[in-house]
Amino acid sequence: MDKLYSLYYVLELAGTFAFAISGATAARKRKLDIFGICAIAFVVACGGGILRDLCIGALPPAGLTNWHYLVVALIATALTVGFFSLVQRLNHPVLFFDAIGLSLFAVTGAQKSLAYGYNGEVAVLLGITTAVGGGVIRDILLTRVPIILEKEIYALAALLGALIVVIGDHFKWGSGGWVAIAALTVCFTLRILALRYHWDLPTPGKNDTGSEKHN
Repeated sequence: MDKLYSLYYVLELAGTFAFAISGATAARKRKLDIFGICAIAFVVACGGGILRDLCIGALPPAGLTNWHYLVVALIATALTVGFFSLVQRLNHPVLFFDAIGLSLFAVTGAQKSLAYGYNGEVAVLLGITTAVGGGVIRDILLTRVPIILEKEIYALAALLGALIVVIGDHFKWGSGGWVAIAALTVCFTLRILALRYHWDLPTPGKNDTGSEKHN
């Protein structure tokens, strides 16, 4: 059990690192000052986890009391600012690191909810909240339309990742470690493939204008 807890803790810190890079990159592109970049990076990295902890009663939230999260976010920010030209060489760096953070937090969000005794439905919902919460706050602060409100496959990928964790816990598949790896792999792969091949969710009423012209 201790090994499993350690695995999820490492995954959460990895997600914090990835989301912090995503946030710092987006803030850097908006030409914010160093304080603004650090603030956006931290909010993206820890915002979803803080929302989850508030919902499950894990108070005060780990993102505010555990200094590891702040340090990891600041290190990621420093690396992004210091090596910004290198980060930019990646194809759509914000989306890439956002996909990594999305996958990791969908898994850890669902797992922590289960660990606190909540049922599968709550775990899935809070897995999604953990995964997308920071990104939503980032987009609002940077005056962009949040990704989850657009037609991209984003929250759906987080839902599948969280669902795999819940199903694995329900059926007691293995020690849980490989279930976490499978869940984040599915989530990350779906998100990257959706970006690569422009997979979108259907938009209701897309052809309404055309239909009205014929009537």
